[in-house]
Amino acid sequence: MLTVPLPTRRATKELAKKLAPLLRGGELVVLAGELGAGKTFFTRALLRALGLPEREPVTSPTFSLVHEHEARIEIAHADLYRLKDATELPELGLYDKRANGAALVVEWGEPYAKELGGDALWVRFVLEAGARRAEISSDGERSAQLERALATA
Repeated sequence: MLTVPLPTRRATKELAKKLAPLLRGGELVVLAGELGAGKTFFTRALLRALGLPEREPVTSPTFSLVHEHEARIEIAHADLYRLKDATELPELGLYDKRANGAALVVEWGEPYAKELGGDALWVRFVLEAGARRAEISSDGERSAQLERALATA
């Protein structure tokens, strides 16, 4: 596991800037952490680093469940907090989006990573004793490549 201290918002943006050039499309990035931990902030920074213009809003898809963004690669940003179980996933089309080359950035996706095709890069935002950090791990070949590349970036 890779641990990245995130003492400032700028540090979170820098982590996103390091991940952005590594994404080719088709990856699954699962964001975890308590409410307000920085999942959507990180996603916004990642999309900006991928070339999404500032004029295009990046908000949490809490109620719409999925927002699609065209940047250097297509990104499907999902928030699965409100799902009852995996039987609701097919109607969101996330598996198909990933199969067609979109990278998935999924908040609250821990229970659904396998159904979304596995091989996930896990980014857990932790706030402990007033200090924020990201704990990054992987569970597949492509995500392990990403984790190693982040460790050396």
